[in-house]
Amino acid sequence: MLIQLAEDLPAYFYDVFVTRFDFWLVFGVGAQLVFGSRFILQWWASERAGRSVMPLSFWFLSIVGGIMTLVYGFVRREPVIIIGQGLSTVIYVRNLVLIFRERRRARGAKVGVKA
Repeated sequence: MLIQLAEDLPAYFYDVFVTRFDFWLVFGVGAQLVFGSRFILQWWASERAGRSVMPLSFWFLSIVGGIMTLVYGFVRREPVIIIGQGLSTVIYVRNLVLIFRERRRARGAKVGVKA
């Protein structure tokens, strides 16, 4: 069984990464890199702050990477990607709406205190 797997695995990877190589494969890999970079950014920001933080740019990278992955899913006709990234992107946008609403309220409260 292991010998057969060792023989079949190179053919599988050749089929996935060489035979099917096109613009959309590069685009999809790029989308995953953008999407994955948000975790590196969040880790870096947390290390700098000395506590767990979620920088605003995390949500922007989530949206950009999510939309790119969603486009890839539509082009490749992958329902799992379409459903997952479609819902996730709505959630990322909603988080930004909540963040900006909170910031607007905080600014309004500061202006009210100074008056």
